[in-house]
Amino acid sequence: MNTIVDVRLKRLEVIPDERGRLMEMLRADDELFKGFGQIYMTTAYPGAVKAWHYHKKQWDHFVCVRGMVKVVLYDDREGSPTRGEINEFFLGEHQPALLQIPPLVYHGFKCISDYEAMVINCPTEVYNHDDPDEFRVDPHGNDIPYDWSRKDG
Repeated sequence: MNTIVDVRLKRLEVIPDERGRLMEMLRADDELFKGFGQIYMTTAYPGAVKAWHYHKKQWDHFVCVRGMVKVVLYDDREGSPTRGEINEFFLGEHQPALLQIPPLVYHGFKCISDYEAMVINCPTEVYNHDDPDEFRVDPHGNDIPYDWSRKDG
């Protein structure tokens, strides 16, 4: 897979002990840190697709803390050396990682676990309800060359 320009994946370490576990996701002294806007949680039920959208200014930082998701990115940026590339990342309990998604890259995710998946996002911008930096495209009827159906093989 040719990784889309400016996309970064940071493997996360889970530190368990007899009381539970701890996992740092993003720190202000992390080389991936670009600024703080807010932190929010979103979930998806089994098989549900939450896609497609992109931002003009905002960087997203996804971590799936419950279940498993398939995050898909599509680079449609003018002049990008990876324009037209699709990337798939599997995040969650079996693969703890932080995925950094740059502005102007289409993204979405699908819950692939048999129970509700929970994703934490730490975007660089505060959500503006009056003028959102969010541009949406239908998950299935669009020009993005991607099929969300399961791929067995």
